[in-house]
Amino acid sequence: MPTAPPASPTLLCVEICAGAGGQALGLHAAGFRHLSLVEQDEDACRTLRTNRPWWNVVEADVRSLDRKSLRPDSKPLDLFAAGVPCPPFSMAGSQLGAEDERDLFPVAISFVRDLRPRSVLIENVRGLLQERFATYRARILDQLTQLGYTAGWRLLYACDYGVPQLRPRAVLVALEQRAFPHFRWPDPTASASPAPFVGSVLHQSMASRGWELADAWAQQAQRIAPTLCGGSRKHGGPDLGPSRARQAWAEMGVNGSGIADAPPAPGDPLPVKLTLSQMALLQGFPGDWVFAGRKTSAYRQVGNAFPPPVAEAVGRAIADALARAYSTTPPRPSRSDQPVARTPM
Repeated sequence: MPTAPPASPTLLCVEICAGAGGQALGLHAAGFRHLSLVEQDEDACRTLRTNRPWWNVVEADVRSLDRKSLRPDSKPLDLFAAGVPCPPFSMAGSQLGAEDERDLFPVAISFVRDLRPRSVLIENVRGLLQERFATYRARILDQLTQLGYTAGWRLLYACDYGVPQLRPRAVLVALEQRAFPHFRWPDPTASASPAPFVGSVLHQSMASRGWELADAWAQQAQRIAPTLCGGSRKHGGPDLGPSRARQAWAEMGVNGSGIADAPPAPGDPLPVKLTLSQMALLQGFPGDWVFAGRKTSAYRQVGNAFPPPVAEAVGRAIADALARAYSTTPPRPSRSDQPVARTPM
């Protein structure tokens, strides 16, 4: 794990609802340097500070935060990013939308109004793109238009960007009007380099303690994983999601009812439980990324994350649009901070 910051990218970013750092990792690899990362959850903040001690992590409720403190200099802010809570729109919940106290889209828009970034990136669950929320989405676009941005929604699948997991996400991108014509949604990379299967990604870890069924298990698990579900602070525990998801995991030889403390050992039967590190790999985190807190809290951080490779793909598309609009040299991100998977133990 890096102990000192790499050479700083040139594009400046502020991110709220940063969670365990999935979006931040991807954006850094795309050439963005965070002035501040805001997160309310204590364990997630410890995760961020443990893995990247040079990041400016602000532990605070975004609804009562002094926005000006997030950008200490007068340089233009290139990107405002957010991973606002998903439960108001999740198909697994009540889908109360604007009536849910956890809906932070209005807060995110107020940050845009106060910080005036050149671009905006907000991600959420697929449920937000349902017809029942069409008026809600249109209102957000209208608010951004009034602030001088052009914006659009897109459904992206993590498996199209090298992540061994389905994970559909609703992604909102907005740019200043002079920059948006240069923006192109990132092309799926799967056509050139298909996303690896679960068995291939986790085979080495499964065999790390001499488990004699590792090869057979890996062969059985040659498929894309269903979406990991982290749940919320009100609901959800350390399991791999609803019954349909657990059935899909069972077909891969995985017991989705909980989390293992270590990879399987000789004599352990099928199905096996996955470790937290293994699930983090399936989310696109580096294999050495450490998650703070007890098991339920740590799994929630993994399950609710925006996969770093997807964030990187969108971030690179935004960075390219900004470079074209403002005639700047495209950033050369530090590869030392790129989310490269390593074998978990």
